[in-house]
Amino acid sequence: MSEQPGYQVSADAAEKYEEYATRYFMGPWVADLIGLADLQKGERVLDLACGTGVVARQAATKVGPTGQVTGLDFNAGMLAVARATPSLPDTTIPITWVEGSAMAMDFPDASFDVILCQQGIQFFPDRLTSLREMRRVLVTGGRLLLSVWRSASPYNIAVGKALERYVNADTATKYLASRVVPDAEALRGLVGESGFHAAQIHARAKTLHLPSIETFVLQHLSSSPVAAALAALSEAQRAEFAKDVKSALQPFAEGDGVAVPDEVNIAVAHK
Repeated sequence: MSEQPGYQVSADAAEKYEEYATRYFMGPWVADLIGLADLQKGERVLDLACGTGVVARQAATKVGPTGQVTGLDFNAGMLAVARATPSLPDTTIPITWVEGSAMAMDFPDASFDVILCQQGIQFFPDRLTSLREMRRVLVTGGRLLLSVWRSASPYNIAVGKALERYVNADTATKYLASRVVPDAEALRGLVGESGFHAAQIHARAKTLHLPSIETFVLQHLSSSPVAAALAALSEAQRAEFAKDVKSALQPFAEGDGVAVPDEVNIAVAHK
């Protein structure tokens, strides 16, 4: 999650984030990230900007009883949910959860063999500083994997436009912040500038299946930093907002829900 104060969420919102954002938007991509990481038994793994811990929990099933997995996030609410969420079956190690900043990690040099960061770097106030910190805490030859969205999906665009109409442009901008990302070449250049060997960029695409959209969009946004702005609307305005989003997504209708395309870029680099 974000290190920008305006993108913090409460503990209650973090629980909803795990239920809606993690399940429908973040979770489907974890296998791609873990697969490219090719985690080995005994490796020490850092899940940076871990949120509620979906990547860390998957990583813990791969490194075995001699491995270590640490999740670091700036958001205490997210970490509270991460600590309370059970480990996956076949997990043989506890996960260590740490509250801290990607700009200045409280780990010794060469603490990890692998760093995984899913949808975090776009929120770091200084991306280059964070990458240099990642390089510092990796062993020589260690692996870095960064996953970022390629662009705003049809769902994000529909929600952003509705927020602009029913709330204001600033709220729409805050909602879309996660999709303001470096493109493949910019991401490769940023990773290289920080001292890593040339990064390879792997594009991945999926269709995400979302349930009854008029209900889902309000539940999903209740887990986001725009929750308060949406809650300030009247019940009738929220209902109209949800109908607006559903109407915009009609080309992607799947029963009461939608099936929307989405894409990520995953950068893989070595120290």
